[in-house]
Amino acid sequence: MSGPGAVLADLKAESEELDAVVGALPAGRWAAPTPAEGWTVAHQIAHLAWTDRQALRSATDPDGFLRAAQEALAAPLTFVDDAAEAGAQASPAELLADWRAGREALATALAERPAGEKLPWYGPPMSVASMATGRLMETWAHGQDIADALGVRRAPTTRLRHVARIGVRARNFSYAAHGLTPPEEDFRVELRAPDGAVWDYGPPDAAERVTGDALEFCLLVTQRAHRDDVPGVRAQGAEAERWLGIAQAFAGPPGKGRAPSGPAATGAGGSGA
Repeated sequence: MSGPGAVLADLKAESEELDAVVGALPAGRWAAPTPAEGWTVAHQIAHLAWTDRQALRSATDPDGFLRAAQEALAAPLTFVDDAAEAGAQASPAELLADWRAGREALATALAERPAGEKLPWYGPPMSVASMATGRLMETWAHGQDIADALGVRRAPTTRLRHVARIGVRARNFSYAAHGLTPPEEDFRVELRAPDGAVWDYGPPDAAERVTGDALEFCLLVTQRAHRDDVPGVRAQGAEAERWLGIAQAFAGPPGKGRAPSGPAATGAGGSGA
């Protein structure tokens, strides 16, 4: 895994790319519906701002975070949507300023923490690098929702390696989230990166394999694309195929995912990560 400094630099770049999309939007466009049912552009940014605040609390006040998390988890199916709805009531200018200030404060706090320290979260505790990686994954995924809503085409970057790695490492969690027992054997995953390199995970001689395009794999594991809409991702083996149908790179219950939408689109429906 990349060290915290490298991941934090990539998180900053990912956030700035999304900021460039929403920063100049007319106020009315913040109400544009995104592929996530019931979520506008404002909801998407509100969610990122809220999650950054929770991560900041985890890094600076872990006991306070754990108390708040216990309260939130009393309503596990609604607390994320409720927080996004509350945040989306702010004006676009206020929401944008809140998101910018929060992500800067989080970056500073994470940079100051010891690299090996474990920070509490809604699932298992995470290292500083893992927390930053999770924030990058969410920023990219919710940025995809916004890009889809606005008709913006984003060029994939090598920052996707963080998203891909989370997706691979979350394999067993994806099974468990669906009440299934994960296979004992590791899978081989080989993904073609935007720069032409190959990112590989798992034993080279594994019988169950996933190969293909890194961008499409990342869209799939963040549930920003239906399985039918990522023909560049291929499975070899029944279990590998089953995994691709349930994969999720985010904590919590399974999302609604996206409905099939044809080869030219990334789908619609469900807020996901």
